[in-house]
Amino acid sequence: MSIPSDPETMPKNRTVAQRFSYALFRIVAQALSVHWFELHAEGRENFPRDGGGLILSTHQSVLDPVLVGLLCNRRLNYLARKTLFRSSLFAAMIRHLDAIEIDREGGGLFGLKETLTRLRRGELVLMFPEGTRTSNGQVQDLKPGFISVARRSGVPLVPVAIVGAFDVLPKGKKSPRRRTIKIVIGKIFQPDEIKDWSDKQVMIALQERIEACHARGEEMRDYCSRKSLRNL
Repeated sequence: MSIPSDPETMPKNRTVAQRFSYALFRIVAQALSVHWFELHAEGRENFPRDGGGLILSTHQSVLDPVLVGLLCNRRLNYLARKTLFRSSLFAAMIRHLDAIEIDREGGGLFGLKETLTRLRRGELVLMFPEGTRTSNGQVQDLKPGFISVARRSGVPLVPVAIVGAFDVLPKGKKSPRRRTIKIVIGKIFQPDEIKDWSDKQVMIALQERIEACHARGEEMRDYCSRKSLRNL
Protein backbone atom coordinates (compact mmCIF):
# COMPACT_ATOMS: atom_id res chain seq x y z
CA MET A 1 0.00 0.00 0.00
CA SER A 2 1.36 3.44 -0.89
CA ILE A 3 1.87 6.10 1.72
CA PRO A 4 -1.30 8.22 2.03
CA SER A 5 -1.11 11.82 0.94
CA ASP A 6 -1.66 14.75 3.28
CA PRO A 7 -1.15 18.53 2.91
CA GLU A 8 2.47 18.31 4.13
CA THR A 9 3.47 15.51 1.77
CA MET A 10 1.79 16.55 -1.45
CA PRO A 11 4.04 17.29 -4.47
CA LYS A 12 5.85 20.58 -3.94
CA ASN A 13 4.81 23.58 -5.98
CA ARG A 14 7.35 24.52 -8.61
CA THR A 15 7.71 27.94 -10.13
CA VAL A 16 6.64 28.66 -13.69
CA ALA A 17 10.32 29.04 -14.60
CA GLN A 18 11.14 25.60 -13.18
CA ARG A 19 8.29 23.92 -15.02
CA PHE A 20 9.04 25.72 -18.30
CA SER A 21 12.80 25.08 -18.22
CA TYR A 22 12.29 21.39 -17.41
CA ALA A 23 9.78 21.00 -20.24
CA LEU A 24 12.03 22.84 -22.70
CA PHE A 25 15.11 20.84 -21.72
CA ARG A 26 13.10 17.63 -22.09
CA ILE A 27 11.86 18.52 -25.59
CA VAL A 28 15.33 19.44 -26.84
CA ALA A 29 16.98 16.39 -25.26
CA GLN A 30 14.30 14.08 -26.69
CA ALA A 31 14.83 15.37 -30.20
CA LEU A 32 18.60 15.00 -29.95
CA SER A 33 18.42 11.53 -28.39
CA VAL A 34 16.04 10.16 -30.99
CA HIS A 35 18.12 11.61 -33.82
CA TRP A 36 21.61 10.72 -32.56
CA PHE A 37 21.01 7.57 -30.55
CA GLU A 38 17.82 6.16 -32.12
CA LEU A 39 16.44 6.20 -28.58
CA HIS A 40 13.47 3.88 -28.19
CA ALA A 41 11.77 2.42 -25.15
CA GLU A 42 9.47 -0.45 -24.32
CA GLY A 43 7.20 -0.62 -21.28
CA ARG A 44 6.66 3.10 -20.66
CA GLU A 45 3.17 2.26 -19.42
CA ASN A 46 4.81 0.68 -16.37
CA PHE A 47 5.79 4.07 -14.95
CA PRO A 48 3.29 4.93 -12.15
CA ARG A 49 0.70 7.41 -13.37
CA ASP A 50 0.34 8.98 -9.93
CA GLY A 51 1.73 8.67 -6.41
CA GLY A 52 5.28 7.94 -5.34
CA GLY A 53 7.53 5.44 -7.07
CA LEU A 54 11.14 4.27 -6.91
CA ILE A 55 12.65 3.91 -10.37
CA LEU A 56 15.53 1.40 -10.15
CA SER A 57 17.71 1.51 -13.24
CA THR A 58 20.94 0.01 -14.49
CA HIS A 59 23.78 2.53 -14.69
CA GLN A 60 25.74 2.69 -17.95
CA SER A 61 26.80 6.32 -18.31
CA VAL A 62 26.44 9.85 -16.97
CA LEU A 63 23.63 10.28 -19.51
CA ASP A 64 21.36 7.84 -17.66
CA PRO A 65 19.35 10.31 -15.51
CA VAL A 66 18.52 12.32 -18.62
CA LEU A 67 17.67 9.25 -20.72
CA VAL A 68 15.26 7.80 -18.14
CA GLY A 69 13.74 11.22 -17.50
CA LEU A 70 12.97 11.66 -21.20
CA LEU A 71 10.82 8.54 -21.23
CA CYS A 72 8.69 9.28 -18.20
CA ASN A 73 5.74 11.65 -18.65
CA ARG A 74 6.12 12.71 -15.03
CA ARG A 75 8.94 14.77 -13.58
CA LEU A 76 11.74 12.70 -12.03
CA ASN A 77 13.91 13.35 -8.99
CA TYR A 78 17.30 11.63 -9.04
CA LEU A 79 20.27 11.02 -6.78
CA ALA A 80 23.60 12.70 -7.53
CA ARG A 81 26.87 12.20 -5.68
CA LYS A 82 28.20 15.08 -3.60
CA THR A 83 31.21 15.68 -5.87
CA LEU A 84 28.89 16.87 -8.65
CA PHE A 85 27.91 19.84 -6.48
CA ARG A 86 31.43 21.30 -6.24
CA SER A 87 30.78 23.75 -9.05
CA SER A 88 28.21 26.30 -7.86
CA LEU A 89 26.90 26.82 -11.40
CA PHE A 90 26.50 23.11 -12.15
CA ALA A 91 25.07 22.49 -8.67
CA ALA A 92 22.44 25.18 -9.25
CA MET A 93 21.50 23.62 -12.58
CA ILE A 94 21.06 20.05 -11.31
CA ARG A 95 19.22 21.21 -8.20
CA HIS A 96 16.91 23.11 -10.55
CA LEU A 97 16.32 19.73 -12.24
CA ASP A 98 15.51 18.11 -8.85
CA ALA A 99 18.81 16.38 -8.05
CA ILE A 100 19.20 15.02 -4.50
CA GLU A 101 22.73 15.32 -3.10
CA ILE A 102 24.19 12.07 -1.75
CA ASP A 103 27.31 11.98 0.41
CA ARG A 104 28.48 8.37 0.16
CA GLU A 105 31.43 8.84 2.48
CA GLY A 106 29.32 10.57 5.11
CA GLY A 107 26.67 7.87 5.15
CA GLY A 108 24.20 9.74 2.96
CA LEU A 109 21.73 10.46 5.80
CA PHE A 110 20.55 13.80 4.38
CA GLY A 111 20.08 12.26 0.94
CA LEU A 112 18.09 9.38 2.42
CA LYS A 113 15.80 11.74 4.32
CA GLU A 114 15.25 13.94 1.28
CA THR A 115 14.55 10.90 -0.91
CA LEU A 116 11.90 9.66 1.54
CA THR A 117 10.41 13.15 1.76
CA ARG A 118 9.95 13.36 -1.99
CA LEU A 119 8.52 9.85 -2.23
CA ARG A 120 6.03 10.73 0.51
CA ARG A 121 5.05 13.79 -1.48
CA GLY A 122 3.93 11.41 -4.19
CA GLU A 123 6.90 12.01 -6.51
CA LEU A 124 9.12 9.66 -8.50
CA VAL A 125 12.76 9.14 -7.54
CA LEU A 126 15.40 7.55 -9.79
CA MET A 127 18.06 5.37 -8.14
CA PHE A 128 20.86 3.21 -9.53
CA PRO A 129 20.98 0.09 -7.31
CA GLU A 130 24.22 -1.16 -8.89
CA GLY A 131 25.92 1.69 -7.04
CA THR A 132 28.28 2.72 -9.83
CA ARG A 133 28.51 2.71 -13.61
CA THR A 134 29.14 -0.58 -15.37
CA SER A 135 32.63 -1.28 -16.68
CA ASN A 136 31.52 -3.56 -19.53
CA GLY A 137 27.94 -2.66 -20.44
CA GLN A 138 26.44 -5.64 -18.60
CA VAL A 139 24.17 -5.68 -15.55
CA GLN A 140 26.14 -5.67 -12.29
CA ASP A 141 25.15 -7.20 -8.97
CA LEU A 142 22.73 -4.95 -7.13
CA LYS A 143 23.65 -3.32 -3.83
CA PRO A 144 21.12 -3.50 -0.95
CA GLY A 145 20.98 0.27 -0.29
CA PHE A 146 17.65 0.73 -2.07
CA ILE A 147 15.84 -1.77 0.16
CA SER A 148 15.70 0.53 3.19
CA VAL A 149 14.14 3.27 1.06
CA ALA A 150 11.69 0.80 -0.46
CA ARG A 151 10.62 -0.57 2.94
CA ARG A 152 10.24 2.83 4.59
CA SER A 153 8.48 4.54 1.70
CA GLY A 154 6.07 1.79 0.73
CA VAL A 155 6.03 2.84 -2.93
CA PRO A 156 6.09 0.68 -6.09
CA LEU A 157 9.49 -0.40 -7.43
CA VAL A 158 10.04 0.04 -11.17
CA PRO A 159 12.87 -1.98 -12.79
CA VAL A 160 14.61 -0.33 -15.75
CA ALA A 161 17.43 -1.49 -18.02
CA ILE A 162 19.42 0.84 -20.28
CA VAL A 163 21.21 -0.78 -23.21
CA GLY A 164 23.70 1.06 -25.42
CA ALA A 165 24.53 4.11 -23.29
CA PHE A 166 27.78 2.40 -22.28
CA ASP A 167 28.81 2.35 -25.94
CA VAL A 168 27.87 6.01 -26.30
CA LEU A 169 29.76 7.30 -23.26
CA PRO A 170 31.56 4.69 -21.15
CA LYS A 171 33.15 5.49 -17.82
CA GLY A 172 36.35 7.49 -18.29
CA LYS A 173 35.39 8.96 -21.68
CA LYS A 174 34.42 12.60 -22.20
CA SER A 175 33.11 12.65 -25.76
CA PRO A 176 29.93 10.73 -26.66
CA ARG A 177 29.81 8.47 -29.71
CA ARG A 178 26.85 7.93 -31.99
CA ARG A 179 25.38 4.56 -30.98
CA THR A 180 21.91 3.07 -30.57
CA ILE A 181 20.25 3.22 -27.14
CA LYS A 182 17.26 1.12 -26.09
CA ILE A 183 15.54 1.22 -22.70
CA VAL A 184 13.13 -1.32 -21.24
CA ILE A 185 10.85 -0.56 -18.29
CA GLY A 186 9.77 -3.76 -16.57
CA LYS A 187 6.69 -4.76 -14.64
CA ILE A 188 6.32 -3.00 -11.29
CA PHE A 189 6.82 -4.65 -7.92
CA GLN A 190 3.91 -3.47 -5.78
CA PRO A 191 4.51 -2.84 -2.04
CA ASP A 192 1.99 -5.51 -1.00
CA GLU A 193 3.74 -8.01 -3.26
CA ILE A 194 7.10 -7.78 -1.50
CA LYS A 195 6.13 -6.82 2.06
CA ASP A 196 6.57 -10.38 3.36
CA TRP A 197 9.71 -11.10 1.34
CA SER A 198 13.15 -11.13 2.90
CA ASP A 199 15.65 -8.53 1.73
CA LYS A 200 17.48 -11.29 -0.14
CA GLN A 201 14.29 -12.31 -1.96
CA VAL A 202 13.69 -8.70 -3.01
CA MET A 203 17.27 -8.42 -4.28
CA ILE A 204 17.06 -11.65 -6.28
CA ALA A 205 13.67 -10.82 -7.80
CA LEU A 206 14.73 -7.32 -8.83
CA GLN A 207 18.04 -8.58 -10.24
CA GLU A 208 16.23 -11.18 -12.34
CA ARG A 209 13.68 -8.70 -13.66
CA ILE A 210 16.30 -6.09 -14.52
CA GLU A 211 18.41 -8.72 -16.30
CA ALA A 212 15.32 -9.80 -18.29
CA CYS A 213 14.76 -6.16 -19.26
CA HIS A 214 18.41 -5.87 -20.29
CA ALA A 215 18.13 -9.01 -22.46
CA ARG A 216 15.05 -7.56 -24.14
CA GLY A 217 16.90 -4.28 -24.77
CA GLU A 218 19.74 -6.21 -26.42
CA GLU A 219 17.20 -7.94 -28.69
CA MET A 220 15.75 -4.58 -29.69
CA ARG A 221 19.17 -3.17 -30.44
CA ASP A 222 20.23 -6.23 -32.45
CA TYR A 223 17.04 -6.02 -34.50
CA CYS A 224 17.73 -2.37 -35.33
CA SER A 225 21.29 -3.26 -36.37
CA ARG A 226 20.09 -6.04 -38.70
CA LYS A 227 17.44 -3.74 -40.16
CA SER A 228 20.04 -1.06 -40.86
CA LEU A 229 22.28 -3.59 -42.63
CA ARG A 230 19.39 -4.73 -44.83
CA ASN A 231 18.80 -1.13 -45.87
CA LEU A 232 22.40 -0.59 -47.04
